[in-house]
Amino acid sequence: MKSFKAWLIFVLLMVAFRSAIADYNVVPSGSMMPTVLAGDRILVDKMAFDLRLPLTHIRLARLGEPRRGDIVTVDSRQAGELLLKRVIGLPGDVIELRDNVLTINGDAASYDPVAVAPASGDGVDDARYSDERVDGMSHLVRLAQANPGLRSSYGPVVVPPDHYLMLGDNRDNSADSRYYGFFARDELMGRTRRIAFSLDGERGYLPRLERTGKWLDGGLPPG
Repeated sequence: MKSFKAWLIFVLLMVAFRSAIADYNVVPSGSMMPTVLAGDRILVDKMAFDLRLPLTHIRLARLGEPRRGDIVTVDSRQAGELLLKRVIGLPGDVIELRDNVLTINGDAASYDPVAVAPASGDGVDDARYSDERVDGMSHLVRLAQANPGLRSSYGPVVVPPDHYLMLGDNRDNSADSRYYGFFARDELMGRTRRIAFSLDGERGYLPRLERTGKWLDGGLPPG
């Protein structure tokens, strides 16, 4: 009986820990390629922005604010599911996308071509990759060569207070703010900066050893 109680307490503590402090999530889609691949298991800091009552969305304390370029998990009411996206627009920003060129508050991003080895199942549309740089933010984006997405142009829009505009790095294959609108501050569940491990579903779930422990956005720990 004592061992059962100890086991039950351990399980409850683990559930509370994963709900309110830290967790790992399985990435089911390629909307954040090439930064995050389908099959990656990402570490999520649940206390990056808020302290919440375990197993609820009830905020006990506001601990921090999202920064432009953060990769965050969003429990989206519009989408009805947990999303993984990159914060692009902060409250008050004017955001525009024209033929996949991002503009933030009148400053257009620069794009430097980057050679990226295709992941499993990638490359079928001859995608190109670029380092997108604007307003101190730098990260890779994936753009379709032959068939740009229907939302390659969007805005301009002004991000309302306590909301954020988010995009996927796989710009032509991501359901994000271009489809669901702005995401409210209370929908943000946590921030991820590191991949725990990765399994390749198209190769019998073999581990991608080169991605184990990988820091996101350049592969270096944040400063």
